[in-house]
Amino acid sequence: MHFEIIGEISDVETFASGSAIRELPRLRKIYGRGNWRKRKGIARIRLNDGSERLAELHWYEAAGIGKKEYKIKRYID
Repeated sequence: MHFEIIGEISDVETFASGSAIRELPRLRKIYGRGNWRKRKGIARIRLNDGSERLAELHWYEAAGIGKKEYKIKRYID
């Protein structure tokens, strides 16, 4: 991960779950079976250069497995 989340993630919503996730076979192979959901939210992050930005993040999440593979989709400010 090339950034660090430095606050709470707000405005969290699920926008894909189960078979609607294109990466589902890969997620199951790497992390195991679970009720996988693709989620998004807004958080303040710190980049490698030390700067802080507000960004929209996407990640995968499953009960009992946790949040995996955060990625920055766009910067808000």
